[in-house]
Amino acid sequence: MVKYQNLFFLLIALLPVNASAQKLVAEKTTVDVGRTGYQMPVTATFEFRNKSHRHLKISDVRPDCRCTVVDYPREPIAGNARFQVRMTYDARQLGHFAHQAAIVSNASDKPLYITMRGVVLADYVDLSSTFPVEMGDLRLDKDALEFDDVNKGFEQVQELMVYNNGTAVYQPNLMHLPSYLTAVMKPERLAPNRTGKLTVTLHSDRLHDYGLTQTSVYLAGNPGDKVRQDHEISVSAVLLPPVLDMTAEQRRLAPKLSLSKEHIDIDFDGKRKKTDVIELTNDGLSELDISSLQMFTSGLRVSLGKRRLAPGQSTRLKVTAMRDELSRQRRRPRILMITNDPDHGKVLIEVRSK
Repeated sequence: MVKYQNLFFLLIALLPVNASAQKLVAEKTTVDVGRTGYQMPVTATFEFRNKSHRHLKISDVRPDCRCTVVDYPREPIAGNARFQVRMTYDARQLGHFAHQAAIVSNASDKPLYITMRGVVLADYVDLSSTFPVEMGDLRLDKDALEFDDVNKGFEQVQELMVYNNGTAVYQPNLMHLPSYLTAVMKPERLAPNRTGKLTVTLHSDRLHDYGLTQTSVYLAGNPGDKVRQDHEISVSAVLLPPVLDMTAEQRRLAPKLSLSKEHIDIDFDGKRKKTDVIELTNDGLSELDISSLQMFTSGLRVSLGKRRLAPGQSTRLKVTAMRDELSRQRRRPRILMITNDPDHGKVLIEVRSK
């Protein structure tokens, strides 16, 4: 009886450890870095997660040769936290390569192996400056599309240049396109080491509101691919009212907006937020209507004293910049106003911070 009781208590003691043991989970254990040039080091980034409630400790990462260097977290990794391991190859040999590294941790008695592979070419041309945005094997010239000054009823076109830095043939396309955007890829199939063009058209008659409309679309390597957040392309459109033919007398009597300054320079000087003020005045002969006040990014708070100004009246635009939020933005921080001033239908105020 005592023997079975001892066995029972031993099993009970082991249960909590097994139930909450560390678990090292890799998004993928093999990364193809595509092409690089001779003596042009290339890095593979491996995404991991500690899929447990206990701290994970990586005690060592052992590459299979001195030609690779591995960067990994030295501190304990919290439960359910995501992290990265980066493996860099010195590219000092021409031809195809495949190198491994063994990750030793308290998640298992056995190491987890990761592999980076690619090819080193003697005639490789570095296109990182021409195509600085990397999305898997595909590289883009930009990751944002801005359709500015689009009058109602007109179409506007933007282009994305795409380069295939991989070894497979791709069919690049954009996912999650809203109804007011269409996209065409030429050529449809993009061979390795080739460049193509994604032509994106904005159909302004399908936009309902004047002012700023923002969305995100996502690059896919092939039809049917899943949406990936790291393949996001931001899209903004500024829709203006239709262009009106005005007589000289109508223009003379129109409202006229003037601003005390056209941009804001903010020095946080160690503070988390700073506020500045711009004064808006109607120097025209009829009522000024500010129909839209919007921001291109988060990290800004704005308030406007009045949206309608009689001739000669002024109001104050108060702008508060939030340091931490602004530091995370990819877009330029700007404020947009739409007015009935024929010469200033769209007003952009840039917020510069340091």
